[in-house]
Amino acid sequence: MTAIISWGLAMAALAAGYLSYGWRGVALAATVIVFWLLLVFSRAMRTMRAASARPVGSVDNAVMLQSRLHEGMRLMDIIKLTRSLGTPVRDDPETFRWHDAAGDAVLVELKRGKAVRWLLERVPPSQPPTSPP
Repeated sequence: MTAIISWGLAMAALAAGYLSYGWRGVALAATVIVFWLLLVFSRAMRTMRAASARPVGSVDNAVMLQSRLHEGMRLMDIIKLTRSLGTPVRDDPETFRWHDAAGDAVLVELKRGKAVRWLLERVPPSQPPTSPP
């Protein structure tokens, strides 16, 4: 939900509360709005608490992360998915990097806080030992 729609709904709730019940309706609408903001804040804090338990930029499997990403995903959703904060790579465009223990990495480019593209960087496979004929 965009910020314009959210604020529009909040103003509509305040207006509907006033028209229906006067100032008591405004107080009820304001209480509901504050409750909604507290829920959003609580969800963000839970996600950040889970991310603080892991090293920055670390993910279990970069290939699996790459397969679960999709365009339009918010940064908070990506952090929730990886359970780790990404390592900032660039500011313009805003780019973050997550890597796994094997050395594979995923670069995620964001525009206005949403994923627009991502790139999987694979470590080249080592040459298997050849057995003598």
